[in-house]
Amino acid sequence: MNAVPPFAPVTQRDLDFFVSKIGASFVLADSETLEKYASDETEDLVFSPDVVLKPANTAEVSAILNYCNNQKIAVTPQGARTGLSGGALPLFGGVALSMERFNRIVEIDQNNGQVTVEPAVITQVLQQAVAEKKLFYPPDPASKGSCFIGGNLAENSGGPKAVKYGVTNEYVLNLEVVLPSGEIIWTGANVLKNATGYNLTQLIVGSEGTLGIITKAVLKLIPMPTKNMLMLVPFHQAEQACEAVAAIFQKGITPSGLEFMERDALIWTAKFIGDESIVIPDHIQAHLLIEVDGNDEEVLMRECEAILAVVENFKTDEVLFADSQAQKDKLWNLRRKVGEAVKSQSVYKEEDTVVPRYELPKLLQGVKAIGKKYGFHSVCYGHAGDGNLHVNIIKGNLPDAVWKNDLPVAIRELFELTIKLGGTLSGEHGIGYVQKSYMNIPFGPVELTLMRGIKKLFDPNGILNPGKIFPDA
Repeated sequence: MNAVPPFAPVTQRDLDFFVSKIGASFVLADSETLEKYASDETEDLVFSPDVVLKPANTAEVSAILNYCNNQKIAVTPQGARTGLSGGALPLFGGVALSMERFNRIVEIDQNNGQVTVEPAVITQVLQQAVAEKKLFYPPDPASKGSCFIGGNLAENSGGPKAVKYGVTNEYVLNLEVVLPSGEIIWTGANVLKNATGYNLTQLIVGSEGTLGIITKAVLKLIPMPTKNMLMLVPFHQAEQACEAVAAIFQKGITPSGLEFMERDALIWTAKFIGDESIVIPDHIQAHLLIEVDGNDEEVLMRECEAILAVVENFKTDEVLFADSQAQKDKLWNLRRKVGEAVKSQSVYKEEDTVVPRYELPKLLQGVKAIGKKYGFHSVCYGHAGDGNLHVNIIKGNLPDAVWKNDLPVAIRELFELTIKLGGTLSGEHGIGYVQKSYMNIPFGPVELTLMRGIKKLFDPNGILNPGKIFPDA
């Protein structure tokens, strides 16, 4: 039984209303615009909206949602459309509500270490703006140069720095949210401690645009670390690279970044960015990119020495220390471009698995065994320090029938293994459209009923980002 209610098509009368509220320039229904807003970065999926709306302020968002709620028109919120779970796909047509005009950093409060920001501010732009005041906003997804803060909030994004500093929700103090009814609320208070009622702020973060539209966010900032050191460690065996991750933490070291990249990930990325200087010997199967940061260079050096002592217990080649900012930037760019490089090779599916970090070797072994069983090739990389492994399943020459019929069975087996190892379906990409049919693996009927009840309370008519998170049946 499909839990999604029927929706009304967008009519000329509806378009006239939208024009009256936000102006004709921001009500777009031409084929070129609809095509642009019909997809995000999820595989090759395309779902066209009936109209794209680009409001400029909270009052306009409120008017649009109130109207669409009354008319039973589906509304899909969109940001930079860099997501990988289909969260921004307008599955039922209707309105694609683009938040791209909400692009102001409203205030940087140095006294309290806070920033008030609109959802279409690019993550890296925010980081650079606060860095000028010696403040630090740590969440940094691979797409930080293009993704929006609003999308990061919707998916509770992480990134390499999460291993030391945590993910997005740990930096959110308060949110201005427009409910599907058009009502406007603030979810919390601009304070570091808050034990007042239910935590609506944390409920909205990670809700994937299904409960309300974020129009402002108050985010916590911390002092900017002044120094960092970066090393690239080549391993003869990918499983040993995974084993080294837990061993580093067991020595009492918490890196500011600890990234895993298996062989094909680096080879494909080097080719993608056109860097012929990157040569990977045949016997090297994986690398760890390890960063430490802080304010005392001597302390960082001791941490690096301790890390080296750990990795020497495994089969590795010579460790590369980045000895300049240019070299550090080059290595981080290599890591951040892996996703794009994989996508350029073939049609693919990316699974965002996460397990306790000690279980990473078993997860990687399981991924390869499942791939062998079902005949697919995978390229794995990710935030190893968090136990977050991105599994990219490559279509390559797989027959369409196998890709369509057998692969979902293989992915279910992969997720069952992930749950068995104490993990879950997604670490930072969200459930969205592509993973929703697997939600009955980590959750039983009671948990799913509770979640559906929350959705129903916020959005009785089901207009907001319908068809996401919950299984259809």
